[in-house]
Amino acid sequence: MPEPRLISDYLAELSAELPAPIVAELADGLDETHQHYLGQNLTPQAAAQAALAEFGDPQAVIAAFTHTSPARRAARTLLATGPIVGACWATALITNRAWTWPVPQAARILLGMALITFIGLLAAAAFGGHYRSAGRAATTGCIGIAALDATLLLAIPLAVPAVIWPVIMAMAASTARIAFTTRSLRSLLAA
Repeated sequence: MPEPRLISDYLAELSAELPAPIVAELADGLDETHQHYLGQNLTPQAAAQAALAEFGDPQAVIAAFTHTSPARRAARTLLATGPIVGACWATALITNRAWTWPVPQAARILLGMALITFIGLLAAAAFGGHYRSAGRAATTGCIGIAALDATLLLAIPLAVPAVIWPVIMAMAASTARIAFTTRSLRSLLAA
């Protein structure tokens, strides 16, 4: 028996925001609930209304999935740990008098702008209300932060005259963050 239009409209609204596997799982549950109400001798339309009432407003369902999305979780973790990793690198750069290194001003500005952009993307993912856009922002932010960490891991040891404990600490923090970001990217890309 074809599903009532109310249910297909509900699922279409969910499909606009949520990934297909999540919508498919919700559709199965909604169909079971609809069948349950049909078994109680409700008309197909009344059974559909009862099933949808039980499932709740589609925007509330979307908001709940967005709130618990892997994108939001990854972005919040990176935003929370960012100041710690940043402090490690700041300590390493200050103790090595990085301001005296022959780094072009344009490169410094470019790295700063990239960092601000990736933090903004992670903030959009962490606090945004749309599942798909949060996923895109988190994916781009994760890739960007990992690229910045990799740049620091490669460039700083080459520029530092002697590797000292702050550099080792900062490198360990960036390596841990790259490992976390790689794991997060797998779950983001799978979703």
